[in-house]
Amino acid sequence: MCGRTACSLAADNLRRACAYRDRRGQHRQPEWVRRERYQPSYNKGPQSSGPVLLSRRHLHQDADSSERVLMDMRWGLVPSWFKQDSPSKLQFNTSNCRSDTMLSKSSYKGALLKGKRCVVLADGFYEWQQQSWGKQPYFIYFPQTKDTMDKETEGDEEWKGWRLLTMAGIFDCWKPPGEGEMLYTYTIITVDASKDVSFIHHRQVRPGKGVAGMPAILDGDEAIRKWLDFAEVPTQEAVKLIQPVENIVFHPVSTFVNNIHNNTPECVAPIALGAKKEVKATPSSKVMLGSLKISQECSPQKKENDLPKWTSQFIHTPSPKKTSADVLQQWLGKQGQPATKKHKA
Repeated sequence: MCGRTACSLAADNLRRACAYRDRRGQHRQPEWVRRERYQPSYNKGPQSSGPVLLSRRHLHQDADSSERVLMDMRWGLVPSWFKQDSPSKLQFNTSNCRSDTMLSKSSYKGALLKGKRCVVLADGFYEWQQQSWGKQPYFIYFPQTKDTMDKETEGDEEWKGWRLLTMAGIFDCWKPPGEGEMLYTYTIITVDASKDVSFIHHRQVRPGKGVAGMPAILDGDEAIRKWLDFAEVPTQEAVKLIQPVENIVFHPVSTFVNNIHNNTPECVAPIALGAKKEVKATPSSKVMLGSLKISQECSPQKKENDLPKWTSQFIHTPSPKKTSADVLQQWLGKQGQPATKKHKA
């Protein structure tokens, strides 16, 4: 399952990172809807809100279905047919939707057949591996190029910063009884874990079905276009996109992320596993360092009042004066095997 993510880009940069070409080949950026509700975070869990992409036609019936909008939605789908007066009274967990049952379970089938497909955005997601002492968290994300680092400058039309992880989702709209506001919610579709990350999941292999489960990742803008454009791509074709993806990397992170209230760059900072194991910098970890530096340097100047405070309180760092960038720089200074890697089966 996918139970925790990070999405730390500020609202404007998130919009730039989602640039695309419409049906006419024109370069566009999705329009924000309810931008003021979006809050960047290094530690998002179910019941919190997060950014998703969807077709503009869901909001404007005369719009081109290839046009996209950005919207902040609540994580944990509330079906439109739910009759209670509060989402908290929903008796089952809808933060994830298994791909093999999404067309049979009533919570998801109706919305999916109506084309309510969305793309859930994140820097990456967390998974925990069972160990003898407890659970070791890992951060999983798209590979980042070397020239990505330090490219999140304001004003550039073309985004050259962090490549966002794009996960397939289903959304729905629920209207509470009376005069309450329409609630938009989503679920993340999950598939069998790819062989690169299946070792993280401490679960039995299901006969004929592999190891459960990781987010259904849409790799590339063509896959995103087909998933979002419900008017041009019918459900039967769109669901063929829901497959395990191998194009991901990961690194271990501190158990600091275990507490959902911890929301600082230390959540995603790579660590070395074991006292004797040394690590060295890799392209993706260098990108992570650059991103953390930008977060530390830019956050005091940001205008959004809802941005989290990037105060460094790393539990493995004895000196409170060190920033998260200092912690990661110290980590990158060691030599040995890389922590950001693909698992060899």
